[in-house]
Amino acid sequence: MTTTKKPALSAPLVVAAPTAAKRDVPVKQKATTSTAAKLPVRKVAVKKAAVEKAAPQKVVAQVPLSKAFASAKPEKIQKPKKPKLVRDSFTIPKAEYLVLDELKQRAATLTRPAKKSELLRAGIKILATLSDASFLNALERVPTIKTGRPTLNK
Repeated sequence: MTTTKKPALSAPLVVAAPTAAKRDVPVKQKATTSTAAKLPVRKVAVKKAAVEKAAPQKVVAQVPLSKAFASAKPEKIQKPKKPKLVRDSFTIPKAEYLVLDELKQRAATLTRPAKKSELLRAGIKILATLSDASFLNALERVPTIKTGRPTLNK
């Protein structure tokens, strides 16, 4: 038997495992040599495949309608039209304005809070129900005031 001498390695041996080939990443195994010199190991970057998200497609199913169903149109619900609102400003004596506040408090104690505009509209409705003589009598009790904006007293 003759013995053949194997050549000595000067650097540690790097061997890739069989599973590492699938990942393209080398796996280091410790070398059995006593030298401390290491070979540079090439790192391979693993690129993930660009995954394009498919835009969701809208699917519209067309169902054939029967002739009886197609001819019957849905009836539109008639909504009552909202009355057109008018914004107006007016001058009122302070004493009558305080009466409006008292009426607001009175409505709140009767568990029916009311706004100033609601009180004025209720008054208009009551005036509209009066007879001509009662209406003229109510107007006679209200003193006339100067129209326009009041002057500021400095």
